[in-house]
Amino acid sequence: MEKRRKAFAARLGVAVVAILAAAVASVPAAAVDPACHPPVDQKAPQYIVGYGSLMEQASKQRTAPNTGENLPVQVTGYQRKWNSRGSLIGFSTTYLGIEPASGVRMVAALYRVFAAADIAATDTREAEYCREKVAPADIRMLDGSAAPEQGQIWIYVNKKDATLPPSERFPIVQSYVDIFLGGCIELEAKVEDKSASFADACIDTTAGWSEHWVNDRLYPRRPFIHQPNAGKIDSLLQRKLPGYFEKIRIE
Repeated sequence: MEKRRKAFAARLGVAVVAILAAAVASVPAAAVDPACHPPVDQKAPQYIVGYGSLMEQASKQRTAPNTGENLPVQVTGYQRKWNSRGSLIGFSTTYLGIEPASGVRMVAALYRVFAAADIAATDTREAEYCREKVAPADIRMLDGSAAPEQGQIWIYVNKKDATLPPSERFPIVQSYVDIFLGGCIELEAKVEDKSASFADACIDTTAGWSEHWVNDRLYPRRPFIHQPNAGKIDSLLQRKLPGYFEKIRIE
């Protein structure tokens, strides 16, 4: 009897593993839309403008390790906004996105990409956005260096009709704000003109802040590493967005 019980348990275990393996295999990877991610000119220097999590050096390099340092820039023609909804499965968030906006300026990061595979990896990371070209004339370097005159400069724009504001179910989450503003604080040290705060400008050139905002630092809704700039970020948010900051919920 005992031998039969063990044999049955072993068969059951194998069956469960097979079912789980099949279930995992049936989950599709994030699809990259070719129409939204045009081919790059392999012979030309490649650059990407990051305006959200890509502004933090460590966050960017987890996806694209073969890239240059992030440099502070001002970009004309786009409005950064809390308008990109995360996955409909489970607990999710609202991320930063951008929309074309004539004459509007935002501060961001510019970095060189040295391997085509890193652009492909970033396309997968930003599969909910479309990669489009930015004119060199719309880039102003803030570190005293010259803007690139040769090559292709790319930015990830929200897909049309795919923008929604934060809500109770899809709030702004602090773990993502930390990465965004942590990158802004990193870049501020590289800005040549010290008369204005680059980190302040990150907030000032971002629309769509909302009272639907949760502090998920201890139990993040999205993977992230410990945030060493938490104190500076909280001070910045409390000073710049006091009405929203005092309504952030602790999860």
